[in-house]
Amino acid sequence: MSLAVLISSMHVQMKQSFVRPMFRFCLLANPVLNTILLYEMYRNSDADNFMAYVVLGAGLMGLWSCICFSSAGDINRERYSGTLALIFAAPASFPAIILGKILGNTILSLVTLVISLITAVVLFHVPVTLGSPLLFVIALFGAVVTFVVISSVIACLLTLSRKTELYMNCIEIPLILLCGFAFPVTILPKAVQAISYALSPTYAVELMRMAVWGVDNIALFWEKFGIMVGITAIYAILSWLLYRRIDRRVRIAATLEVA
Repeated sequence: MSLAVLISSMHVQMKQSFVRPMFRFCLLANPVLNTILLYEMYRNSDADNFMAYVVLGAGLMGLWSCICFSSAGDINRERYSGTLALIFAAPASFPAIILGKILGNTILSLVTLVISLITAVVLFHVPVTLGSPLLFVIALFGAVVTFVVISSVIACLLTLSRKTELYMNCIEIPLILLCGFAFPVTILPKAVQAISYALSPTYAVELMRMAVWGVDNIALFWEKFGIMVGITAIYAILSWLLYRRIDRRVRIAATLEVA
């Protein structure tokens, strides 16, 4: 995988994403609206919840929306532009190009966390505290990696489908609910919790909340981090296997065009 291709694809994707009105709405307006909504939900709760659920939750909801409507939607845009087949058959590897796009979207989408924080401080005077700043940075890095890998799996699956818009609308809200972006996963039914804890973003969210409150049990933090890394590794292997299978199918059936 060429590093130059990866960086070039990432740079171009960030510029292309920001010029789209829908992406700008998800990036700039969505975290503001989510912060206001979550503040109203948690305004009568314990003050510790504000940073962990209002600021962090709103930022992560905006982050996932940007990733969902851009990383997943890029496959659809390339298909309707008539360039998906060209990218797939280009000398530069298709995974490197798509991974660059996903990285560009994800890095740019981190702005939602900053906007959510600024909104909470300016509008509601929420105190900004991080109990374990270094561990928060580690958890955030893990979250970025796991979102990138999940986006890669989704991109592989949507390469074969012409119903990309339908699917990316169907996966946005369920993941927000299942992974506990706006509330603890523990309030979900036990059967649903089993699904939640099979998703690596659930652990990323819990790790960041632990770091916001201050990590008292460092062993538990690293245990959850290890589980997140393990599940993310499984997703990465799945993404690679899917690409190998899709590569063979596409070259036989030529299913990358609109019709």
